[in-house]
Parts: sequence; C-alpha cells; structure tokens
Amino acid sequence: MSVMQISVFLENKPGTLKKMTEVLAASKISMRATSLAETKDFGIARLVVDDAMEAVNTLKEHDFVASLTPVLAVEIPDETGGLDKLLSHFSEAGVNIEYMYAFPGRGNGGQAYMIFRVADTKNAEAKLAGKGLKLLTQEEIANI
Repeated sequence: MSVMQISVFLENKPGTLKKMTEVLAASKISMRATSLAETKDFGIARLVVDDAMEAVNTLKEHDFVASLTPVLAVEIPDETGGLDKLLSHFSEAGVNIEYMYAFPGRGNGGQAYMIFRVADTKNAEAKLAGKGLKLLTQEEIANI
C-alpha cells in the first residue's frame, strides 16, 4: 500500500528548482505533494507524483540525481485535531516517523493527505492495519 516518493538532489543556486519543474511539466507529470529541504550547497526536493517511474526516468534523462523511496500516504479529515488523532495510531503502534509533509485534497469533501517516511514501510503498514486508517496506493495518488 505504499507509494513511491522521488528524492531529487538540486544544486542550491537560482533556477535549479525551476528547471526540475519545467522538465516535469513538459512531460505532463503532475506533482501531488512537494517538500523542499536545503543546506548551503544543495537541496533535496521530495515529490509524490501521478507517475513515479516516468518521473524518475525523465529526471535522470535530464541529468538530475533522483531516487525512489517507499512512503506511506494517509488520508485524514481536514479538521482540527485530525493530525493528532492520526499520530496517536502511529504512537500506539510503535511506528517512528522520520519525516512527514502534507497536501490538501482537491474538492474531495474535507480530506487532507499526509506523507510519512518511516524506517520500515512494510512493517509500519502491518502495525497500522486494522486501525481504520485510509492508506493510499500509487493508483489512488494518481487520481487525486
């Protein structure tokens, strides 16, 4: 049930992020979620897209350093306390979160989506099973 996240290493200079988005747009790859972290010399863009394999191959063809990582994508109610309730399930299951980021739903009746990177995605999925959580598949991400 995991989805694939693309990590792209970007030189920390003007125009580099724009070049990446230009390549994706030209290939008609739609970004669903984006996170950008930086250091003095480089940044890491983390992307969830509609077609992860096409995106990573396209980026590599344009000389970007890109890799795929499995992450959990979880649908939550876009309401006060929604994230807190979700994190209770992770805490109770003993699942440690390495990092996370969110994106809102588009006209879907008040849902938001959280992306979680955990050490062992398959183990986390098993521990979270039966908790009433909506874990998204790659196909569902493509249709959001």
